[in-house]
Amino acid sequence: MFAIETNNLTKSFNGFKAVDDLCLQVPQGSVYGFLGPNGAGKTTTIKMLTGLSKPTGGKVTIHGKEVRFGSLKNREDIGYLPDVPYFYDWMKPAEYLKFSGELFSIESKYLNKRIEYLLDLVGLKGVKKKIGGFSRGMKQRLGIAQALINEPKVILLDEPTSALDPIGRKEVMDIITQLTQTVTVFFSTHILSDIERVCDRVVILHNGKAQIEDSILNLRQKYTKPAIMLEVENGIMPEILIQTLKQQAWVESIFGDDELKIFVNNITAAQYEITGILKEKGIGLKKFSILEPTLEDIFLKVVKGK
Repeated sequence: MFAIETNNLTKSFNGFKAVDDLCLQVPQGSVYGFLGPNGAGKTTTIKMLTGLSKPTGGKVTIHGKEVRFGSLKNREDIGYLPDVPYFYDWMKPAEYLKFSGELFSIESKYLNKRIEYLLDLVGLKGVKKKIGGFSRGMKQRLGIAQALINEPKVILLDEPTSALDPIGRKEVMDIITQLTQTVTVFFSTHILSDIERVCDRVVILHNGKAQIEDSILNLRQKYTKPAIMLEVENGIMPEILIQTLKQQAWVESIFGDDELKIFVNNITAAQYEITGILKEKGIGLKKFSILEPTLEDIFLKVVKGK
C-alpha cells in the first residue's frame, strides 16, 4: 500500500486542465518531491489530495482510504501546511497548537505533551512572543508543528521555503530532514536545491502533467551526461585545443570560451586523454574538475527541452 496514490487525477477550470490525468504512487515513509515551475498545477493537486477541492475526474487514495471532497474521514491521516498559512496573531505558539489539537479532539493530557514535543522539534520551545511578532521563518516552523499536531501518516507541505531567507530555509529544511521515516512527507516546491537535499523520489510536473518520476539518482543516470570543466594556464583557450577536443569520440558537446564545459559519454577516457592532448599541444592546465549532474540540468531538459 502506498501512502498516497492518484489515478488519472484531473482538475479543469472552464475547459482548461490545470491537472491532467495525474498518476502518482508515493511510498510510505518517503520524502517525496513534487517539483514544477509556478503555475504547473502543484497547489491545485495538493488541494485535491486534502479533499479541499473536488476533482473533475480521477481518484485519490491516502493509506488505503479514498479522499472525497468535503469528507472528514481522512483528516486523522493528513497534516497540511498551505503555501500561504494563516495564523491568529494574538495567540502564542503553544496556544495556537492547543487550539489546533482541540479541533482533533485530542485529550488534554496527551495534547500538552504533544505540544511540548513539537515546539522543541521546530525550535520554538520556550518562545512566549505572540505570533504577530514572528518572522516568516518562525511562522513556517510553527505551521509545520501545526500540521503534525494530530500525528498524521502523511504531511503535505506546499512551497514551505519559497518566501524565506537562507537562514529560514535552512531551519525548515532541517526540520523536514528530521521527519524522515516517521511520516511520509509530500513536499511541493519549485526550488531545485531543496529537492536535491532531502527527497528520496521526485516527480516533475509541467502544464498539469507528470513529465518524469523516479529517484534522483536514477534521474541523473537517465537524463544527464557527465561533464568536465577545463581551464588552461594563461586563461586564453587555444582554438586548436577546442577543435581537437571536438574530434574525440568521447565528446558529446562543448560550451564556453575561456573556460570549457565538456559533456562526455565516457568519463574515464576523457580523464585519461585530455591530459595527453594538453601535453601534446604544450598547453598548461589550470583547472580540471568533474561536474556532477544536477537536478537543474534534468529540470531544464524536461521543462524547456534544453
